[in-house]
Amino acid sequence: MNYPHDDLALHPLRWHADGSAIEVIDQTRLPHREELRRLSDRNAVAQAIRSMVVRGAPLIGACAAWGLVFALREDPSDAALQASVRILAETRPTAVNLGWALARMLARVQGIAPALREQAAVEEAIQICLEDIEQNRRIGEHGLAILRRLHHELHRPLRVLTHCNAGWLATLRWGTALAPLYLAQQAGLPIEVWVDETRPRNQGALTAWELGRAGIAHTVIVDNAGGHLMQHGQVDLVIVGADRVTATGDVCNKIGTYLKALAARDCSVPFYAAVPSPSIDWQVRDGLREIPIEERHAQEVAGVSGLDASGAVGTLRLFPAHSRCANPAFDVTPSRLVDGIITEHGVYQASAEGLAPLGALLALAARR
Repeated sequence: MNYPHDDLALHPLRWHADGSAIEVIDQTRLPHREELRRLSDRNAVAQAIRSMVVRGAPLIGACAAWGLVFALREDPSDAALQASVRILAETRPTAVNLGWALARMLARVQGIAPALREQAAVEEAIQICLEDIEQNRRIGEHGLAILRRLHHELHRPLRVLTHCNAGWLATLRWGTALAPLYLAQQAGLPIEVWVDETRPRNQGALTAWELGRAGIAHTVIVDNAGGHLMQHGQVDLVIVGADRVTATGDVCNKIGTYLKALAARDCSVPFYAAVPSPSIDWQVRDGLREIPIEERHAQEVAGVSGLDASGAVGTLRLFPAHSRCANPAFDVTPSRLVDGIITEHGVYQASAEGLAPLGALLALAARR
């Protein structure tokens, strides 16, 4: 195995150096069971993404890259390559990192001889993973600067609210929205975290699991409690991740994020999205009209999983069998409600004008 960091416990994806397989934490079993799942073919990777064994935009992109590695091992031809890209791209339509990673892998391998494609793909997939780790660390540093300024103003422990899971489980290391919190802890900056449950899949349980392992003080709240806490001055800052950010600063994140942003604006609480630059879709300008919103299975709303009295993991139905359930997985927060986009290159205003310098910086880097 080849691990890019000395703390192996904080990597939801681990790869064999020869590219023969990856191991991922099965996030459908968390927080009650910590299990690794070995993936060594394209279809297994596609199913893991689709079923949310792996989730989080950066991690989805990295896993899809490895899925293409495995596909090329089986058949490196042009036709098989295009078919595999299409199959992997269809697994989760909202997260832009998925398409970004596949496009990057395709650009690396399609111009070389089929016999050389697998090794080139292995190298590119490893590079995508290593870059994500560094991007998230730098996001953490820029977010930490925001936390330091707030702490200097308030002279007390900071109370941060987050929605969904945007920690190391959703990336290759550190996380996005949680990265500043981990660095704050290392720096001795006192923080307390409000953790939304994030129905219907309860990704807040993953955040609570992460924070508990790190020893960061946190309290789990129901999704509808955030506005109440903001009204009573108990939230100093909201930081969320994102599955896609438009060129104009609209933020697409887990369903319920929009309501948090509305409450934050009404209560004058700063609201930030923390994202690596691959999560910005420079081709999309209107998030409400152009971003496809994944509609997931109704059973996620109708049921809830957890531990029973015997310690077994099971699912309980919450609503009558005859009741229909709708399950849009994401919503879009308009840029006017976002105070800033925290990236690995710095903090940018959530607008076309504010993000333009970042776009120019990335375009220049791509030409080098």
